[in-house]
Amino acid sequence: MQDEQLLRYSRHILLNELGVEGQEKLLTSHGLVIGAGGLGSPVALYLGSAGVGHITIVDHDHVDATNLQRQVAHTLARVGEPKAHSARDAIAEINSDVHVTPVLQRADDALLDTLVPQADVVLDCTDNFATRHAINRACVKYRKPLVSGAAIRFDGQISVYDPRSGASPCYACVFPESTGHEETRCATMGVFAPLVGIIGTLQAAEALKLLCGIGTSLAGRLLMLDGRGMEFTEVRIGRQASCEVCGHPTDSSTH
Repeated sequence: MQDEQLLRYSRHILLNELGVEGQEKLLTSHGLVIGAGGLGSPVALYLGSAGVGHITIVDHDHVDATNLQRQVAHTLARVGEPKAHSARDAIAEINSDVHVTPVLQRADDALLDTLVPQADVVLDCTDNFATRHAINRACVKYRKPLVSGAAIRFDGQISVYDPRSGASPCYACVFPESTGHEETRCATMGVFAPLVGIIGTLQAAEALKLLCGIGTSLAGRLLMLDGRGMEFTEVRIGRQASCEVCGHPTDSSTH
């Protein structure tokens, strides 16, 4: 680690649990951020400022004036630009040493099959169930830890789904795709601006912990936030043997 890096990351290095070794892990890590909106903005900024060496940002959308109420990686000057490019530029303004790869595509199965195997951690910052399930399937397939967050109105939630652990559930264990959950979009239902910042920051924290190998992740726990009373609730979640993605359903034809 160079002298400039020792100075830049000195507040991390002072942490006994992290230190020089942990910071060096971050510098050589690759984080895949899918979605550069309300959740993806603080995720990208904190991963970048923390020194994650390579960050891939996937988003097919462009910055709109309505985004600026909560998507803190973007600015008025960058309205109309691709969100992935805007987030890349925001990171560069904080830490030019981080290599950022913007991907201006939808996160479909083919793209995820290319990007997920290259990443050390995947952060789902999207806003629809179809994409969330596609990301989950890819993470299970390639055994990559997934940090998933969501926020709508005054309600937020976050968990870690880590297929490297046999006991950890996947996203589909908790939210089965076959259930057909109703889509909730902030464009129609609204969202409290600081809420996405809180959940996104928690996602960044969980990702950094996973990359450094410190602390205990949220795997097996769903953390929910009611922003009206600023109350956190934790629910234990377990792996489902019948899960259509990570489980091993019993064949009803055998006895």
